[in-house]
Amino acid sequence: MSFLTPEPRKIEEGAAEIASGARLIPRITIQAFCENSQTAQLVESAIHDRRMSKVALTTHNGGLDGAVETYKSNPTPNLVIIETTLQPAEISRELERLAEVCDASTRLVVLGHVNDVMLYRELIRSGVSEYIVLPATSQTIVGAITELFASDGAAPIGRTVGFVSAKGGAGGSTIAHNVAWMVSQTLRQDSLIVDMDLAFGTAGLNFNQDPPHGLADALLANQKVDQTMLDRLMSKAANHINLLTAPVTLDQTYDFEEREFEGIIEMCQSSMPVVVLDIPHSWSAWVRHTLATIDEVVIVAEPDLANLRNAKNLSDTIKALRPTESAPSLVLNKVGLPRRPEISASEFADSIECQLLGQVPFDAALFGTAANNGQMIAEVSANNKINEVFRAVGLHVTGRQAPGGAGKSSGLKMPSFLKKRA
Repeated sequence: MSFLTPEPRKIEEGAAEIASGARLIPRITIQAFCENSQTAQLVESAIHDRRMSKVALTTHNGGLDGAVETYKSNPTPNLVIIETTLQPAEISRELERLAEVCDASTRLVVLGHVNDVMLYRELIRSGVSEYIVLPATSQTIVGAITELFASDGAAPIGRTVGFVSAKGGAGGSTIAHNVAWMVSQTLRQDSLIVDMDLAFGTAGLNFNQDPPHGLADALLANQKVDQTMLDRLMSKAANHINLLTAPVTLDQTYDFEEREFEGIIEMCQSSMPVVVLDIPHSWSAWVRHTLATIDEVVIVAEPDLANLRNAKNLSDTIKALRPTESAPSLVLNKVGLPRRPEISASEFADSIECQLLGQVPFDAALFGTAANNGQMIAEVSANNKINEVFRAVGLHVTGRQAPGGAGKSSGLKMPSFLKKRA
């Protein structure tokens, strides 16, 4: 039984199912041989799916004949994709030629133009991994590849949710920590907060924790880190909530490669149903890659012009990085700051074209008390309405429920400097 569906005797009252995370396809090599340029473009577009972020994909012309000629003198990849326009009676015979030059471990997906159940059954019996009828979508191709290379009987993996501030001081960390708290307490699901701001992170402070080890130790261990070691580096902040804290020291710089965090995040997913990433307000290769490959992205912003500009840039970039995924969501923080002119929530959400999940009102006394005590808002003031905002955001990012109508526009126009070029 998976960690997402614990045994009944261990379930606390109020436990709830959540959506599992998307499983990334492992680091494999794929070569596609297409007869039509449209099919080649279709296969190439699949690489933009975040599940394919580790895959090396190349396309070639020539269809089945091209593949046979290529593999007479070259090794075969993990997966071969072949487009064929042959009739059903000819396909199986021609595939035998390909089998003679392919390694036994190579898998084959055939893209055909004939919708025939008998042909499908015959191809599957002969060892073809999947037969896809064209025209198809890139999601169909990616889905077929995922099914082939996901471990048989593999347990669901945790859902990854990243919170990123549109501007320094917008409160992305505070929102991330309180949402994770509400998920852990409301849904009764184990949650892990990964503080990725190694120099200035606040997860330890906000939960009144000072663990001796954390995320930096996992990164420095490089290839030596395993699940057992990662479990030891985590600290338990409360029931159902765990931390992977930042060292918050300046005795070294923290420069990382694009995929430095990838393996650690995947290990976190294998042990926790919900992984909340507290992503620092910076722009680097690893931040960009992380935002492109996680399940949900939430932009936290204040309702002013600088935040609007940055949030628009973030939103557009994230959408371009994840063309087949849902758009990032928006949480407005510090709403109602005294004497500050503010952009309305509906206009802000409309301008950056994101769904507004909630608005957190400015309350210096409440948030200041929570920060000084190392507590969450729900611990300081359990009946405060702000907790309902955190709960709604938590339900949305875990796939339980989407706030209805949030972020819908009321006909307000987008500021001229944000209008798309014609």
